[in-house]
Amino acid sequence: MGLRPSTVTGQSPHMVLGLESSCDETAAAIVVRHADGRGEVLSNVVRSQIDEHRAYGGVVPELAARAHVVHMDHIISRALDEAGVSLGDLDGIAATAGPGLIGGVLVGLTIGKALSAATGKPLIAVNHLEGHALTARLTDGVNFPYLMLLVSGGHTQFVLVEGVGRYKKLGGTIDDALGEAFDKVAKMLGLGYPGGPEVERQAMGGDAARFDFPKPLLGEDRLDFSFSGLKTAVRLAAERVAPVSDQDIADVCASFQATVAEIIARRSAQALEVLQANNKALVIAGGVAANKAIGSALREVAQEAGARLVVPPPALCTDNGVMVAWAGLERLALGHVDGLDFTARARWPLDSDDMRVRHG
Repeated sequence: MGLRPSTVTGQSPHMVLGLESSCDETAAAIVVRHADGRGEVLSNVVRSQIDEHRAYGGVVPELAARAHVVHMDHIISRALDEAGVSLGDLDGIAATAGPGLIGGVLVGLTIGKALSAATGKPLIAVNHLEGHALTARLTDGVNFPYLMLLVSGGHTQFVLVEGVGRYKKLGGTIDDALGEAFDKVAKMLGLGYPGGPEVERQAMGGDAARFDFPKPLLGEDRLDFSFSGLKTAVRLAAERVAPVSDQDIADVCASFQATVAEIIARRSAQALEVLQANNKALVIAGGVAANKAIGSALREVAQEAGARLVVPPPALCTDNGVMVAWAGLERLALGHVDGLDFTARARWPLDSDDMRVRHG
């Protein structure tokens, strides 16, 4: 299951098909890496499963896996057609091999293996988190090392990105991921799914100073997060003012969002002190990166630290095939590909030494 030498090392440019199916997006993309290291996206096709899961208020793993089975072939065909290429033009097949919902991961990785076997093109088994970590190199040409803050539905963590395959986790959530906390707050307030955008929309009309919510762990000298207690505080506040009015909901959302933004900002300022680099860069990845309040707070932090803040376009912050293809290209350029015996993984920390937390 380890790395084996690539037969295409030294050939440029390289073109890779990237497949993503770790959660509730079925995605495929064609990306080229030119000889000078510059990336070019030829196609990016994503099918969201929000409609399938909305009635349940969250992702149902079995439904997600079935949808990947039904739609992945069509998504791949669209990606190839939009790029104007065939499977024979590719230099490799990259597929997410974890972490994620294991049923979905198995679908994408199995299809990737089948395409690799059928075409003779090398397989690159990609860590989903590495896809997020390296996207900024595609979009903004960020040089190593840099600090990544990954904030999504399943992950909240600081990672020092030292090179391809070289990651050091500096801290992460000890309970809920931030995106999960947004979704749970939205659900307890009777808002729609997905919860993050709904909470942000409600917060625009709310008073962020009305509720004084706790900021767990901020008094401790560590780079970890905890959102479970904050979520409980939101529930108790809503119960105290029940029955809640529209204004109550807006105020709760605004206060929650402001509290989260302060937590993220203060932790990011601490994390940037760890980064020893002449040109510091803070890269934000994951779906929560689209939140404007959090983004504004992080811009201030980066400016005060003299760091460059990099936020890829929203379509490349959420799950997509482009990030998988690009991670595959970065690994392919180093001569690294994987065997067809590579096993799908529900859990796969970027930092192999990290087994401390459930979510990360």
